[in-house]
Amino acid sequence: MIGIRVFLFAILIDLLIGDPVWLPHPVVLMGKGIQRLEKKYRKLSGEDEKKLKIYGFVLVFWMLTATIALSGIVFFALQLLPRKVNRICSALLISQLFAWHGLVRESMRVFYALKNEGLEGARKAVGRIVGRDTMELSKEGIIKATVETVAENFSDGIFAPMFYVIIGGPVLGYVYKVINTMDSMIGYKDKKYSSIGYAAAKLDDLANFIPSRIAGLLMVLASFPSYSIKDAWKIFQRDRFCHASPNSAQTESAVAGALGIQLAGDAYYFGKRYEKPYIGDAMREVEERDIQRVNVLISKSTLYGIVFLCGIYGILWYIF
Repeated sequence: MIGIRVFLFAILIDLLIGDPVWLPHPVVLMGKGIQRLEKKYRKLSGEDEKKLKIYGFVLVFWMLTATIALSGIVFFALQLLPRKVNRICSALLISQLFAWHGLVRESMRVFYALKNEGLEGARKAVGRIVGRDTMELSKEGIIKATVETVAENFSDGIFAPMFYVIIGGPVLGYVYKVINTMDSMIGYKDKKYSSIGYAAAKLDDLANFIPSRIAGLLMVLASFPSYSIKDAWKIFQRDRFCHASPNSAQTESAVAGALGIQLAGDAYYFGKRYEKPYIGDAMREVEERDIQRVNVLISKSTLYGIVFLCGIYGILWYIF
């Protein structure tokens, strides 16, 4: 476990500064490792589906092992430094696990692009934060894609990393991050990745099972008093499994209910159309301000989540 002051300082660094450009981001390093192993195992397997699936488990094993070893060495070495230096450096490294600043910044770029640059600029902006094809998206599609991404990434990019840092320290936080990164890179269900990405996708589902449900409940709570907590709760209960992933719709459903809009539906990925169920009821048309509204919701949810996790920390500290 880490000190609660280091945890809170890390959150403050992320909120105010985000990811320092001079510090290599761990996700970039993880991504390079995943790419190299994927390339190696595709070559070794000869693209045989059964072998690729096995190598997918091997890839996950080596990425987890490397992450535990490297992060463990780094945080152990930091303990040898003077206490204040240790705390500052630890907080800086932990802050890179969180995406509060980056998520709000990137989604608001879409908002301002819609205002000032038209559809072409907005399509490029939303393409930075979503995996789907964006060049044919309408204004409504751009707004929905942005709201969905912000809602989903509240769990994946903000609350879940905080959750694992609190219950298992920074090393477990980094383990979660590499699991999430593997899923985002190879955890697709298309022909190219369904075999080699199988293990990564299943592990990500498992890692997000508890955090995503807590995050959804935090979203429901955060809808009060500005939005309808009644509708947020109703749609959360009804639609939280309306997604191929058992976790992604937990927060999306709460947001859809709170804002009174309909999300999801069919989307194109890598030129192929995928049928997806709708989430929420279309009580009104989506509008640009929904991007601002969802950012307010995730920020309130994050604050509630911090209070919740501090309580968990207190319980763990008392027990252990």
